Amino acid sequence: METKEQLIEQLLDLAFAEDIGDGDHTTLSTIPAEAMGRSRLLVKEAGIIAGVEEGIRVLHKVDPSIKVDVMINDGESVEPGDIVFVAEGPVRSLLVAERTMLNIMQRMSGVATMTRRYQDELKGLHTKVLDTRKTTPGMRIMEKEAVKIGGGTNHRIGLFDMILIKDNHIDFAGGIEKAIERARDYCKANGKDLKIEVEVRSLDDINRVFAAGGVDRIMFDNFTPELTKEAVKLVGGRCETESSGGITLENLRAYGEAGVDFISVGALTHSVKGLDLSFKAF
Repeated sequence: METKEQLIEQLLDLAFAEDIGDGDHTTLSTIPAEAMGRSRLLVKEAGIIAGVEEGIRVLHKVDPSIKVDVMINDGESVEPGDIVFVAEGPVRSLLVAERTMLNIMQRMSGVATMTRRYQDELKGLHTKVLDTRKTTPGMRIMEKEAVKIGGGTNHRIGLFDMILIKDNHIDFAGGIEKAIERARDYCKANGKDLKIEVEVRSLDDINRVFAAGGVDRIMFDNFTPELTKEAVKLVGGRCETESSGGITLENLRAYGEAGVDFISVGALTHSVKGLDLSFKAF
């Protein structure tokens, strides 16, 4: 399995391949090779900054000689006019790196900003906001890092680090009990120490899950806040609980007040507007 570092390097290689191709001919034709300059990463919209480390990584991948002076770190609130960092080096390198760096940082900052809004709605409760696998292909590692920067919690990273038995798995397997039993047997046979989560569609499903046993978390799929409260009471602390489906910023707190441990929100990554940033010479 590839590491986080390898995945990020592959993403950057692809980003540069699709953007630079055989060269930035505008820059090559207008800027002398020896020209040196400075650019500042300027905030144009209020939010939470994220991706500073990744942005610097982009700059240094283009040109390790670029010097970066950081003023604002990941997770900090920003306002229009704030300067996140100043980069100094060959002008050609600054211009080549600009768009890829901005694309990543704007996206990550948008995710962090959205996550902070959701988690702030749950202030005073023990409930944590979770991300999902509804991420931009290739950018999952960065988007999930942005969720953490924004104060949220990562769910599984992919299909490999947790067993999540959803409705389709249950239906294809022939029922909740069979699906859970097979999951347990699979882990034992393959030496896998994976947590098992099961999606339920009714209160009766919860009883069936506990009859089967061996489950670490139950996900209440498309329950109302009222039904969620009943479900949490039925679980009685025997395992972790999670709400999912149809949850918005407007009804989020009602689900938290129902007592669940986690609320998964696809909108943290699939419906995010990038935070407005620019990289300007000065």
